[in-house]
Amino acid sequence: MSSIEAMKDIIETFAPAGSYLALRVGFSFPEEEMNSLPPQWVQFYTTHGLVVHDPAMKWVYGNTGATRFSELTLSDPHQVRAHAAVFGLGFGAAVSVMATQDKGRRSYGLFFRDDRDFANAEIDALHSIVRDMHESMDTERSLTAAEIEALKMQSSGLRLKEIATRLGISESAVKARLNNVKRKLGAKTQSQAASIAAARRIL
Repeated sequence: MSSIEAMKDIIETFAPAGSYLALRVGFSFPEEEMNSLPPQWVQFYTTHGLVVHDPAMKWVYGNTGATRFSELTLSDPHQVRAHAAVFGLGFGAAVSVMATQDKGRRSYGLFFRDDRDFANAEIDALHSIVRDMHESMDTERSLTAAEIEALKMQSSGLRLKEIATRLGISESAVKARLNNVKRKLGAKTQSQAASIAAARRIL
């Protein structure tokens, strides 16, 4: 089991009602999302545009650290928390992390229980998990100079044969580099890999 999978299992233990994690959010979207919230809540939340009214979302974009929803001092005129409770999300915790070198990128998580509020130890553990996941995306998925070079050439419109000729390597070597890029960035296609790389300021 990978360290990320192990962290997911721990999160499920701490937040049995569901959770949402957005890792390394750039200008417009996260590099990776993990959503175990009830589908009915996701549909209700989306349909009613609650993201712009959610005090927890306002908190994660204006703060770093960790807090319980019960400790938020932000107003909730659209009753987002009351609506969430109807869907079994009665108690929540928010975590937001960002480092100086991240150029504005942050990772955050929203965690839910329906039986009781989060204990201090659970808040601390969730904060550590989100921080570790945020940092691991750089340490575990860093691209080599050769991989970045191949990705840049492909993103500029060059074909495999042209890239191979310019680099003086075989087409299979180019494919290997580009496949490594997809794997490291968690992308399913080369275009998605290019988008993620651009969001991370690699390209």
